[in-house]
Amino acid sequence: MDIWWSLHLRREPASVPLARKVLLGTMSAAGVDPDVSYEVGVALSEACANAVEHAGPCGAGANDGFQVTAAIIGDRLHIEVTDSGPGFAVRLRPGHGGRRRVRAATANVATTAAVAPELCSESGRGLFLIRALSDSVQFRNHPRTGAVVSFDRTLTYRDHGERRGRPLAHAS
Repeated sequence: MDIWWSLHLRREPASVPLARKVLLGTMSAAGVDPDVSYEVGVALSEACANAVEHAGPCGAGANDGFQVTAAIIGDRLHIEVTDSGPGFAVRLRPGHGGRRRVRAATANVATTAAVAPELCSESGRGLFLIRALSDSVQFRNHPRTGAVVSFDRTLTYRDHGERRGRPLAHAS
């Protein structure tokens, strides 16, 4: 089964539950296990909340939205949240020949260990939760648009059957 969709949302708090409801409805219709759906919904909510909070100034002439793209292909879910902000912080590190290379402060979860956030802090848990609830995560800067958070998750289905090859729907 292959399903994919893309939402273009305004950068406002009401967009976060909207994106989550669309994702949860899609996964429910596809027969995804509710526990897996819940976890992925939390990860998506955190990614969207970060886009709403950190994407940059809103106002006249500014691109004050963000985009959510989701694809279920067989038993894999891939989600990308792209915003129009400044992107992730970069750090400079020495390279060969005295040149400096720029690298995103966070990278693929396979190469970066997740550090638990401060339990009493008011923020800083979103990226940790996305890492914890996903199979793989990538945080990167898009050259023209801002930050991109991509994550993948293996899906299980309520009937525990294999759904590959059984098309359900296509929406965009």
